[in-house]
Formats: sequence, structure tokens, C-alpha cells
Amino acid sequence: MDAIRWVLGEQKSKELRLSKMTDVIFNGTKKRKAGQSAAVTLTFENTKNILPTEYQNVSISRHLYRSGESEYRLNGVACRLKDIRSLFVDTGIGSNSYAIIALGMVDDILSDKENARRRMFEQAAGISKYKTRKKETLNKLKATTVDLDRIEDLLFEIEGQLKSLKSQARRTQKFFDLKEKYKELSIQYALISSQTLKEKFDATNKKLQEEKDKYLKLEVEIRTAEADLEKIKKDNLDNEQTLSNRQKKLNELVAAIRNKENEKSLLEQSIKYKTQSLSQLKKQIEEHQVITANYQTEIAKLMSSVTESQQVFNSHKQELDDAKSKLDSIRTEHSSAKNSHDDRERKRQEIERRIFDSEKAIAIFTNNLDNLKLELERSKVFFESRAVEYNQQKEQNEKLDQQIELVIKEIESIKTLESNRQEKLQNSRLEIEVLKEEKGRIARVLDSKSNEYQLLKDMVESMEGFPESIKFLHSNWKKNALLLSDLLDVDEEYKTCIEQYLDPYLNYYVVKDLAEAKLAIDMLTKAQRGKANFFLLDELLGVKPTKSNMASAIPARDVITVDGRYQQLIDYLLQNVVVINEELDDLRHFSSSDDLVLLSKSGRFTRKRSLVSGGSVGLFEGKKIGRKKNLEKLQKLISSKENELTKIEDKLAKKQNDLKILQDNKHQGDLSLKQAEFNEYQRSKVQLDTQIQNYLRLQAEQNEKIKFAETQMDIASRGIVYNEDLTISLRADMKIVLSASGEENKIDELSVKLSVASEDYNTKNVSFIRQQNLLANIQRDLEFNQKRVSGANEKLVMDTIKVDRLSEEIKSAENKLVQLKENLLSEYDLRKEAENHLGQVEQGYYTARNLIIEKEEDLKVKNRVLNRLQLEVQNLRDEYTGLKFEINAVGDRLKIEFNVEIKSILEEVITTELSFEELQEKVEKLKNKLANFGEINPLAVEAFNEMSERYESISTQRDDIIIAKDSLLETIKEIEQTATKQFMKAFEQIRENFINVFRSLFTEDDNCNLILEDEDNPLESKIEIIAKPKGKKPKSLSQLSGGEKTLTATALLFALYLLKPAPFCIFDEVDAPLDDANIQKFNKIIKKFSKDSQFIIVTHNKSTMAAVDVLYGVYMQQQGVSGVSAVDFRNYEHEEVLKEVG
Repeated sequence: MDAIRWVLGEQKSKELRLSKMTDVIFNGTKKRKAGQSAAVTLTFENTKNILPTEYQNVSISRHLYRSGESEYRLNGVACRLKDIRSLFVDTGIGSNSYAIIALGMVDDILSDKENARRRMFEQAAGISKYKTRKKETLNKLKATTVDLDRIEDLLFEIEGQLKSLKSQARRTQKFFDLKEKYKELSIQYALISSQTLKEKFDATNKKLQEEKDKYLKLEVEIRTAEADLEKIKKDNLDNEQTLSNRQKKLNELVAAIRNKENEKSLLEQSIKYKTQSLSQLKKQIEEHQVITANYQTEIAKLMSSVTESQQVFNSHKQELDDAKSKLDSIRTEHSSAKNSHDDRERKRQEIERRIFDSEKAIAIFTNNLDNLKLELERSKVFFESRAVEYNQQKEQNEKLDQQIELVIKEIESIKTLESNRQEKLQNSRLEIEVLKEEKGRIARVLDSKSNEYQLLKDMVESMEGFPESIKFLHSNWKKNALLLSDLLDVDEEYKTCIEQYLDPYLNYYVVKDLAEAKLAIDMLTKAQRGKANFFLLDELLGVKPTKSNMASAIPARDVITVDGRYQQLIDYLLQNVVVINEELDDLRHFSSSDDLVLLSKSGRFTRKRSLVSGGSVGLFEGKKIGRKKNLEKLQKLISSKENELTKIEDKLAKKQNDLKILQDNKHQGDLSLKQAEFNEYQRSKVQLDTQIQNYLRLQAEQNEKIKFAETQMDIASRGIVYNEDLTISLRADMKIVLSASGEENKIDELSVKLSVASEDYNTKNVSFIRQQNLLANIQRDLEFNQKRVSGANEKLVMDTIKVDRLSEEIKSAENKLVQLKENLLSEYDLRKEAENHLGQVEQGYYTARNLIIEKEEDLKVKNRVLNRLQLEVQNLRDEYTGLKFEINAVGDRLKIEFNVEIKSILEEVITTELSFEELQEKVEKLKNKLANFGEINPLAVEAFNEMSERYESISTQRDDIIIAKDSLLETIKEIEQTATKQFMKAFEQIRENFINVFRSLFTEDDNCNLILEDEDNPLESKIEIIAKPKGKKPKSLSQLSGGEKTLTATALLFALYLLKPAPFCIFDEVDAPLDDANIQKFNKIIKKFSKDSQFIIVTHNKSTMAAVDVLYGVYMQQQGVSGVSAVDFRNYEHEEVLKEVG
């Protein structure tokens, strides 16, 4: 069923129980490779002309490839899905029609999931085409409305532009009138100005020559005075050197005095510090002496206490010794008497114990002897039965060893295969990772270069960074016109320096001759879009290439690649220009007479004769040259990277496919089975080994037990005889002991004496220990104080040594200080003497210096006069140049403003009657009026006419769209009326059919109905199903049983069929919930409707199978490949086995 829905155009993978659409492609088995595509073909016999085509057989096919591409075919000809859907419209055939019903769809129909019920009614009523037409018409209406809104906006915008253009046209005409009047007066003003300026020019030139002569005469006098001054300065240079030497010696003497003064200050501070330390130490010595005396007094007291405590201790010790001697004497006497009594008592008890032990031993030996005999008998019987089991276990163990050996070999073989597979897997994964990384790297480079290409392309197309004139010519002049920056192809490392040098010329156009340049200039002039510059190739002939003798210099022309026809232009622009690697500090050898221009390779500076320029290099410098060349390079690089990426992706796809095959060919299952088999054999082997070992161990233990038992039985026999003889002897000894008399009264008296003596000894021992502890405490205090006295004495000695050392150091420092003061006094005298000598030398030097200053002042006065003359000359020159410039400016202004040559009007007669001032004022007023007139649109009149025509054209289009919109609204209204009438007619017929079929499936007394929830809007209204089998009053369809739901849905389907039979119908396990009685009803109604339609039923129900004409069984002829087997029942009679019993 899924295959039929798929070929009919189902697009939702979820509806076909797929996670993705390519899951329909065969994935392969162990013996068959995976398929690369899936295809289904469905053939219809159009004998009843249900399909609107002249063909008797119509085949539709759908092909899906692993790449995701899908293809539909109609009778073998490729077509669109829309074509197939159009073929089947209103035939009841479709991927979601009521002709294809699965068990789960029964619930969808009854619960009206996703409007499933309404969709079926529309298909049966044949209004699907109307709904499709309405949807298409609504889309057209929406598009028409959007177009109308857009045109309205456009007309509104054009109306505003028309108003603006109209006022601009009036304003432009007024501007042109003012400009023409301004031109006439300006030409008259230029004639008068030229004559006036020529007279001023001649007067200024004469005065300039006179001032130049004065300037040259004074300059000679100044040069003579400067020579005399230099001679005096040279003579005074020796005096300056002597003064410098004496000043240096004085400075050295002052520095030495300063150092000794610092040394003196440090010595005084040191003496002061050491004196304070000495005083502190003496104070500490006095304190330690007082503390030591106190410790000595305390020690004397403690020694006296030790003597007294020792005497008391000796007295307590003597008393303790006497009490202990007395206690020992009484204890000895008491012990002797008690021992005699205890010996007799112990002897009696010992004899009684031995008699008891002997009788007990006789009983034990007798019992053991009986137990040993019984145990020997049991062991014999047990081992006779275990011997048979032992032999059987040995045989089983040998068989298991053979089986385990065989399984181990098989496991090793499988492990080898799996190890090889894992190794191949690992290698494949590594290769895939490498390919992915390479793919990612190439993709990143491709993305980066594509973005760079697009950005550069946008910049080239939009002429970003170029003047308005260049942009205008680019859009309106020749499309193949080239700028200098587009011709150059420069190595990346030289781009910065070449661009810096050629920057003034990069926006120049390169043209063949003057005529071509004139055409562009005329366009700019007419459009008033600024100026442009042009290189004329036909005038650049005979330029010699640059040659340099500098070893490290490269001619700039050599780092640029251009087409051969432009080489002369490059040689002209870069004549005597070279590129160097050196920095400015390395150019000390550069001769100012050289004609070379040196460009720093880094772009940091440019050096030529008498001039150097440089500084930091901008971030975007070097990016303007060769944009179009860069575009071509980037395009080639992108193409190369795309080819690389395609190859990598192909390799990656192949490797991933190989990896999938390796992953599928796992040996883990076989290995697990063999491992489980081995483990089972191993467990059995361990059990058998354990049982055999247990038997052998028990057998050995039992043999030992038998030997031990026999030994024990012999020992027991001898023990019984021995103990019987011993008992007789002990009873005789007991009679002798009982005959002796006791001395208990004497023992009691001695016990009382012993108690009194022991109490006296304990009292004296306590007093002795207390005195012993007191003596030990006093001795510890004495020892502690003696140690403190010893430490204080050591500290006293150390402090005394420090006092002696500090006293010596203070004495030595005071002697050194006295010597230092004497030396300072003598050096003070030397400093005074040196200062006097220095004053004398300074007086002679400054006398000569004053003379030089007088001479210099005189020269300054003359230089000021010279400068004034130079300034006057310069002013006259400026005036001369200014007048010359003004004369030229008059001509330039006429040329620029009106394109009139001054020479062409010099012969004209001045026609104005206005004075020069009045004429100048009037010209200025007109000029200001034009300047303040504001911007005008020179094409305003032409643009206004074009915009008017456009407005009329768009207005006509708007009227046409309004008519089309009204037509679409009328069409929608007609579609709705026709569809509503047809739907209501079909609905009433379906409702009657549903009631009849429902009662035929249930009983005549059962009630059912179909109701429109919104009768005012039947095309959008939900359809409610009411089904009430006899004896039930369910509130909703969900309360019906599974079989009742199926029969209700079946009744609805056949109600639709009665209205519009579909050519075929497919039921997928729809009969599953039905019991035997309902199955018979289901089969009969299928049989009834099969006269007009072909029914295909997927079922597991035997009753349904028995009722069909042809039975197809699906089986798997090999793993992953299905087969179909057919049985035709139409030639056989059907006999009912079960019949109704009346």
C-alpha cells in the first residue's frame, strides 16, 4: 500500500513510515549490494475511459535516487507531479484518497484527523478541482492586489516627482537666461581688466629691477663684515679653551671637597650611633649584675631547704625499713603454717581429680573405640559407590578437552577476521577524518576567496573610491575604457610603494589619442560631472627604460606586468624610479645630483634629489592597484578550489561507503556465539575437574583417616587397661590422706598479726613517698636557678667584650675625623686660589666676546636692512606674479566658465557704457546670483517629459489591473456557487447511501446520520457522523467497539463509492478488529461492490482469504528480497463450512 501511495505522489515521509524519503531505497544484504535508486510503476487499464486520455493502458512511474533527486514518468515520458495529479483529479485516485484505507486511517476518518473526512467527501463530490481553481484564483487575486498596491505607490511617487520636475524645469530655464547675461558682461569686464592689469604689470616690473640692484650691493657689504667677524672669533677660540680647562679643574676640586664633606658627615653620624650603643650596653651590664645577685640569694635559700628535706627523708626511710622487716617476719611465719595445711588439702583434691579423670578417660576410650569401628564401615560403603561416578567423569572430561580445543581454534580464527576488520575500520576512519579536515580547509579557503571575490567585484562594479567624474564615464562612456589602476599587475610585496608613487595617476584613463579623450571631456562638460585626466598612448613614444648602477636597486618597471601596448606608458611614468630595501639611515651615500627616485620597498619613504617624504603605511595601501587583475586571479583560484573540493567530496563519499560496508560486516555475533559455547564447555570442564579432584582428595583423606583410626583404636585399648589400674592405686592413697589431723586455730592467730603489721607498713610508706617528692621539687628549682645564673654570666661577658670593641671604634673614628677636617681646610684654600685664576681668564675671554657681539649686532642691523630689501623684492615679485596670474586668470576664467579663448576677444571693441567699477559690481551681482541660485537639474525639462509619459503608461496598467481584479472576484464567486451546489447534492446522496449501507451491515433498526455543523458555509463546515447500533446510545464514535468503528467507517466508504465508485480500492488489515459474524458481512458487501471496482485487501483473516478471487502470498525467497506467489480461486466453488443455524 505504501508503494502505491508513494508512486501516486505522497511527499510526507512520516505518512510512509520513513524517517527520510531515501529509506525506500534497498540497503543491501550480506549477499546483495545496496541499490542506488528505488522505482515503482503502476499500470491502469483505461477500458472505461475514467482517465481523460485516449490511451487504453496508462503507466505512471516514480524514481528516487540516493542523491535525493526524484523523477516522475507518464507512459515512460518524464513529467511533473502536477501532471500526474491533474490526470487523476476527480477520479477517486490519489495518494490520500478514500480508495486507499489502512487500519489506522479508520480512526482518522472517525476522529476527522486533519480534516480527513471532509477531504473524502470533496473527492467523492468532485469539487476538488473547484477548490484547486479557487485556491489558484485567490493566489492570482493576492498577486494582483500586491501589483495594484505597488503600482499605486509607484504612481504616488511619480506624481511627487512630476511636481518637483516641473518646478525644476522652470528654475533651470531661468538659470540659463541669467548665465547668458552674465557671460556677455563678463567678456566686457575681461577686456577692461586685461588692459588695466597690463599697465600695472609694466610699472611693477620696472620697480622690481631697481630694488634688486640695491639688494645685491648690500649683500656684498654683509659678506665682507662676516669674514672679519669669523677671524676675530677664531682668535678668541684659544681663550675659550683655556677658560674651559680651568673651569673643569675647579669643578673636579669642588667635587673632591664635596665628597670629603660627605665622608665627614658620615663619620660624625657613626660616632654618635656607636656612643649611643656603648651607653646602652653599659646599662644592660648593670641590670644583669643585679639579676645575677638575686638568683644567688634564691639558690642559697633552696640549698638550705634541700638539706632539711634530706634529713626528714632519711628518718622516714628508716621507719619504713623497720616496719617492712616486722611485716616480713610475720608473713613468713603465717605462710609456713598455711602451706602445710594447703599441701594436705591440695593432695586430697589432686587424688580426687585424678580418680575422676581416670574414670572419665576409660569412658572416652570406650566410646571412641566404638565410633572408629562404625566410621570405618561407613567409609568403605561410600567409596565403593563413588568409584563408579569417578570413572564416568574421567571419560566426560576427555571429551570436553577435545571440544574446547576445537572451539578455541574457531574463536582465534574469528578474532583474526575481526582484528583485520577493526584495523581496516580504523584506517578508514583516519582517512575519512583527514579527508574531512582537508575538505574543511579547502571549503574555508573557498569561502574566504569567494567573499573576497564578491567584495572586490562589488567595489569594481560600484567604482567605490573613485571621483564622481570617473563613475559617470564608467556608466555612460565606453564600457572597455581602462583606468591606469586596472592595467597594472604588481607583485604583492611591491604594491604599497608602487601605489604610493603612482597614486596621483591611478584615476587617469588610458586612451589611444586626443580625439578619444575629447569625447569623454565633452560628455563631462555637458553633464557638468567634474573633470577627468587621460594618458594619450600615441604621444608616448621613444621613452627609454630606467637603468641604475645601485647594486640593491630594482627598476620599478621590472616589478610591474602590463600588456605590451602599455609598456611605453609605464616606462614614462616610472622613468628613473627604482625600488630599494634600505632604510633612510643607509642612504648616506645617495648623491643629491642623482636623478633617481628611490622608493622604499616597505612604502615607508620616497627619496629623490633635495626631497624626502615618508611616514607610516596605511592598512589599505596597496589595495587599489590591479583590482580587475585580482578579480581574474581570484576567479581562477576559486575554480581550482571548487575542483579540489569536488574531488575530495567524491573520495570522502567512497570512503564513507567503504566504512559502512565494513561496519555492517561484523563478526561480533559469530564471536559471541563461539565465546558462549567455549564458556559453557569451560564451566562444564571446571565442574568435572572439581568433582574429580574432590574424589581424589577425599580418597586420600579417607586412607589417612583409616590409618589414623586404627592407631587410635590401639591407643584406646591400651588406655582403658592403664586407667583401670591407676584408679585402684589412687583410691588407696586417698584413705592415707584422710587419716591426717589439721592445725586451723594457729593459722587464724597468725592472720590477725599479719593484717596489723601490713597496715602499719602502708602508712609509713605513704609518708616516705610524700617526702621524696618534696625533695625532688626543691632540687629541680635549685638546678633551674643555677642555669639562669650561668646564662646571665655569659651574657655579661659578651656585653663587656662589645663595650671594649665599641670604645676602640669610637676612638679610631674620632682620630680619622680630625685628620679629615685638616685636609678639608687645605683644600678650601686651593679652591679659593683656583677661583681667583678662573676669574682672570674669564675677564679676558668676555672682553673679546663683547667685541664679537658688537660686530654681530652691526651685522644683524645690516641683515635686517637686507631682509627688508629682500621682502620688498619678494613683494614686488609676488605682485609681478600676481598681476601675471590675474592676467592669465582672466583668460582662464573665460575658458573655464564660457569656453572662450582670451585671444579671440582681444580685438573686440568695448561696447558697454558702464564704468569699470559699475561693470565689476554688476558682474559680481550676477555671479553671486548664479552662485546663490542653488543646484539645478540641467536635464529637468527632458526628465519631466519622460516622467509624464511614464505616468500615463502606468495609469493605463493600473486600470487594466483593476478590471482583472474584478474579473477574479467574479470568478471566485462563480466557483463557490457551483462547488456549493454540487457538494450539497453529493452530500445528500452520500447521507442516504450511508444510512442504507450502515443498516445492511448492522440491522434495519439501527440509527445513523451525517450532519453539517455549519450549514451556512457547507464548503468549510465540519461533517459529523452519528452511529447508534441497536441497544447502544453512544455520545461519540470513540465509545463504539473496534468492530463497530470498522463497520461504521466501511459504511461511510461504500456510501462514497455508491456516489462515485473509484476504479480500485485498497484495504490494509481493515478487517482485523472484526469478529467472525461481522467478517461475513464485510466480505459480502465487498463482493457486492467488486462488480464496479477492483478491491485489493491486505489481511491475516482466514475467512477473508477464503472469500477472495485471487490470493497473493508474500514470502522472502532470500534475506532482504521478497517474492509473491498467486493462487486463483475463481475456477473453484466456495463451500461454506460454518452455516447459520435457524
